[in-house]
Amino acid sequence: MISEIDAVKTVAGLMMAAARTAPKSMGIDSLVIKTIDREEMKEVAKNMDTLGTETGMTFFNTNADHVRASDLMVLIGVKGQVPLGANCGGCGHATCAEFVKAASTDTDYPGPNCIFKITDLGIATGSAVKCAASNNIDNRVMYTAGVAARRLGLGEDCTVVYGIPLKVSGKDIFFAETMIH
Repeated sequence: MISEIDAVKTVAGLMMAAARTAPKSMGIDSLVIKTIDREEMKEVAKNMDTLGTETGMTFFNTNADHVRASDLMVLIGVKGQVPLGANCGGCGHATCAEFVKAASTDTDYPGPNCIFKITDLGIATGSAVKCAASNNIDNRVMYTAGVAARRLGLGEDCTVVYGIPLKVSGKDIFFAETMIH
């Protein structure tokens, strides 16, 4: 017998495939895509709660509740400090060499980031959530979950990570007025 969680796992795999095959600037793939289970999600949610308390941004705490109530989470990140060599200036620096020299690592999302890499992340994330929605799996893109996952080392060496928690229930927990557990 197939369960609803089996459906979530299947769709998570399809989401990962959709993100991986999404178009990439100059055909160069700098994405890290993975799923995390409920145990890792608990750690991410705990870190989100800490961030909410530290910063006073209570939406971190609300999103942490949503992560705790979810079935699975897809993480999509990008190695945004790896330049493409286009010297386009989109990062705010005249050349990719200047961009590399300016790179920092001491913030939640270290910068600068290559504008093409960030665009690739957005396209891949959009492809993934479209896949989830097309398969009737409730989801939400959360930068809050991505920050927490990155702080826990789950984003590998990505500079920007998004978390996409997934849930099957009778009411969408991510956009409902009150969350259902």
